[in-house]
Amino acid sequence: MGEAKTIAVIGGGASGLAAAVAAGEALRDLEGAAGAAGEVVEGDAGATRVVVYEASDRVGRSILATGNGRCNFSNARPGEGDYRNAAFVGRVLAAFEGEAHRRVPSQVKAGTAYPSGVLGFFFDHGLMWREEGEGRLYPLANKATSVLDCLRAACAAAGVEERVECEVAAVEPPRAEGEPFTLRLADGRFERACAVIVAAGGTVARELLPKGTSFSEPELTLGPLSTDPRWPRRLDNIRVRGALELWRPDSRGMDGRALSDGGYPMGTHEGERLLSREGGEVMFRKYGVSGIAAFNLSRLAEPGDVLAVDFVPWVRLCDMEAFLNRRRKLLRASLGREVTWDDMLRGMVLSPVADVLLEAAALDGARPVAKGETAVMAPVLKGLRLPVTGLGDVRQCQVHRGGVNVRAVDERTCELHGVPGLYVVGEALDVDAACGGFNLHWAWASGLLAGWSAAEAVGESFGSERGKGASCTNSIEVQGSSRAADGDSCTSMNCARTPSPRSEPARPNKRGRA
Repeated sequence: MGEAKTIAVIGGGASGLAAAVAAGEALRDLEGAAGAAGEVVEGDAGATRVVVYEASDRVGRSILATGNGRCNFSNARPGEGDYRNAAFVGRVLAAFEGEAHRRVPSQVKAGTAYPSGVLGFFFDHGLMWREEGEGRLYPLANKATSVLDCLRAACAAAGVEERVECEVAAVEPPRAEGEPFTLRLADGRFERACAVIVAAGGTVARELLPKGTSFSEPELTLGPLSTDPRWPRRLDNIRVRGALELWRPDSRGMDGRALSDGGYPMGTHEGERLLSREGGEVMFRKYGVSGIAAFNLSRLAEPGDVLAVDFVPWVRLCDMEAFLNRRRKLLRASLGREVTWDDMLRGMVLSPVADVLLEAAALDGARPVAKGETAVMAPVLKGLRLPVTGLGDVRQCQVHRGGVNVRAVDERTCELHGVPGLYVVGEALDVDAACGGFNLHWAWASGLLAGWSAAEAVGESFGSERGKGASCTNSIEVQGSSRAADGDSCTSMNCARTPSPRSEPARPNKRGRA
C-alpha cells in the first residue's frame, strides 16, 4: 500500500475542527463509494488522512471561551448584511448552503432541512440547542463543552488526527506541479501535505501564508470601549438594560427627516451624525463601557466619537419631556407633596446612576422639580455623553478584524487564488461581525466548505498527472494512528516534543527561526 496522503488543517479552533470533520467525512464517503464500485482504494482515498495541527495543548480552547462559557454557536437568522465584506460573505454562504444540501444528511430532503446548513450539520452530529433573544442560539446543555464534544466525536469517527502542542511556523507551496506542500514546524521539523486549510487567526495566518498574499493588518475588535472616565469611574461594575448610540462629528449634521424619524427634535446633535444604535446590556467600567451593546459598536467606533447612553430606550427623545411631566404629576398625587428630582429618578435608575445624571444635568436632587427642568434632564437620561478614546480592556476583545484579503480567495471553495490546494477560513479571512453567534456561524460555514472542497480536490487527484509526480506524503507518521504506518515517531498528543528520525533537517529562515 502507498504512503498516506495528508490534508493538513492548521488550527484546532471552530473553523479548523469544522474543516477537519468535513474533510474526514468526505474522504470516508469517497472510500465507501470506491469500495462499493469494486475499485482498489489502497494508496488512494483509503490512505488519505486529515491531521489537525494545534499549537496549544488541546483543541477547541477558543470555543470553550465563547459566550462566557455557554457558546453562542450560531444565529437563527444570519445574513450577509451582518458581516464586514458582506458581498463576499454572501457568496461564500450561498456556496456553502449549496454544498450542504448535497452533503449534510438532514439538509438533503426538504422535509428535514434546517434554515441553515450549519444547524443541519450540528443536528446530524447530535447537538441540541435553544434560541434566546435576537436569534442567539446556545446549546441546550448551556455549556460550550457540549459543542466541542460533538465536534471531537465527529473528528474521531471520521479518523481525524489531533496533533496538539504542534505549531506550524510556515506553509511552503509546492515547488512544481504534482509536488506536496511543506509544513515547517516550529521545532524545526518538516512535514508534507497534499492540501492545507489555514484556520488560524489573522495574526498567525500572516506568518504562515506565502509571501505576497494580499493581507489587511489584523486589529482587535468586538470588545469594550474606553471613554472619558469622569462618569464611568463612579459607576464601575453597574449594569443597566438600555441602549448605546455612537455619534461622530460631522459638519453636515443629520438630515432633518432622519432626525425626525429617529425621534430626535430639531436642534439636537448639531454637527454630528448617528453611526449606529445598539440595545442590550450596558456595563460601566472604570475606563468606559462594556457589555454586548458596547462590543458591537466597537467595530465602528473611533477616537473622537461620542457614546450616548440611553437609560430609557422605550421612550423617544422627542417624547421624553412629556414622559417626565406625566411622571411628576403621578408622583405628586401619590406623595401628596412637591416632587423632587430624587423622587423622579427613584425607581427608574439606581441611586449611583441618579447622582451622575443629576450632576451631568446640573440639577439638585433634593429640590423640587422646577418649571422647564424636565427639558434639561430629558437629553441626559436619553444620552449621557461619553467621548470615546479607543478600545478598553483588549483582553476581552473577541475577534481580530483583518486577515487575508477576501479578493484573494475563491468564494466557491475558500481556496487561495494562484495556490491550488491552499484554503483560508474563519478568522484568518478579513471577515467579522457583531455579537450574536454570527462570527461562529461564519467559522463553521467557511470551515465546512473548505473541508469538503479540499477532500474533493484530493479525491480528483487520485490517478491524475498530479498523483503521478512526486509522492504527496507526510514526512513522519503518528504513533497510534489507525491510518499511520509503523514507526517510532511522535504521539498524537505531544508530537512537537518528540522529533522523528524520519523528519527532515531544519533550515533557518531569514528571521533566524528554524
